[in-house]
Amino acid sequence: MSRKLGFTAASAVLALTLAACGGEGAGSSSGGGSGSDEDLSIGVSMPTQTSERWIADGESVQEQLEAEGYEVELQYANDDIPTQSQQVDQMITQGVDALIIAAIDGTALSSQLQAAADAGIPVISYDRLIRDSENVDFYVSFDNFKVGVAQGNALLTGLGIANEDAPDGTATGPFNIELFAGSLDDNNAFFFFDGAMSVLQPKIDDGTLVVKSGQTTIQQAATLRWQQETAQKRMEDLLTSSYNDGTRVDGVLSPYDGLSRGIITALQNAGYGSAAQPMSVVTGQDAEIASVKLIADGVQSSTIFKDTRLLAEQAVIAAQAFLEGDEPEANDTESYDNGVKVVPAYLLPVVTVFADDIEKELVETEYWTAEEVEAGQAD
Repeated sequence: MSRKLGFTAASAVLALTLAACGGEGAGSSSGGGSGSDEDLSIGVSMPTQTSERWIADGESVQEQLEAEGYEVELQYANDDIPTQSQQVDQMITQGVDALIIAAIDGTALSSQLQAAADAGIPVISYDRLIRDSENVDFYVSFDNFKVGVAQGNALLTGLGIANEDAPDGTATGPFNIELFAGSLDDNNAFFFFDGAMSVLQPKIDDGTLVVKSGQTTIQQAATLRWQQETAQKRMEDLLTSSYNDGTRVDGVLSPYDGLSRGIITALQNAGYGSAAQPMSVVTGQDAEIASVKLIADGVQSSTIFKDTRLLAEQAVIAAQAFLEGDEPEANDTESYDNGVKVVPAYLLPVVTVFADDIEKELVETEYWTAEEVEAGQAD
């Protein structure tokens, strides 16, 4: 990966961005990589390596923790719940001093979290809220409801119903759309879907948007484990069952770039993306390089950029605060009820990226290089 994940040239960008987000964030620290933390270790549990996003998250967290002088045990669970449970168990047994966990299933780690609490190990829930346990000490993420709102607005913008800088566009519809959601065992999927539907439902109610399949609930739209192949198969089924009368899908709400690529493949196989049948407007999330290339080429409409370098930095700051006997600073103490407690959270902002935004938001911030965007893959 060519992201500048350490504290090099990108550090100035990160510092400025954090300042714009409201200060230093989850409790400032004087760790500074002085070496005083060399005897402390932090376990980092990531869900999978099938997504470039999670690989980048793991590498960024590890690099920033090591820059602060901590030993790091980084594990990927390959989307297998028993594997993640076993890996977290091993980290606790090895005596890590803190845990940063991005859970596969937000309800599946209760016994591990209890063991961590019994051992006095603070647990930071990373991006995906861990549910049904009182032993979650802090949550770092993006404003996930606003992610969904941004996706809903991006769909309206792509359809011409709205403009990027104004609520009203020139298009009036009706437009046929279909809805996709994430995995039901990921708490974020509900925030994304609810945020998007807060924008789209009024347009569905007044007839501007039509969900021709009738599948409008998150249970109907869900995609287990966020799998690209599952999304492609569902889009193929929707085309066969609901669009075999010559009508077209004008837009698709997709909550993640991997799903977007599966949806686009299904649409392309059905003839979309040609002069006779333009590609549907397809949203996304995570600014994965393959999808950024598709956006630059006019295939995918948009993505939501979440700078995971900043998320990793907040996780590091929170871990440092706990290990120094402090409480991390939260900027949301109300929104994230995990079923047992409201978990204090630090939320970061998000950015909608259309083709015209790639240079400013992704290249100038050194998230991707121009060469990577052109190639559609990371160096």
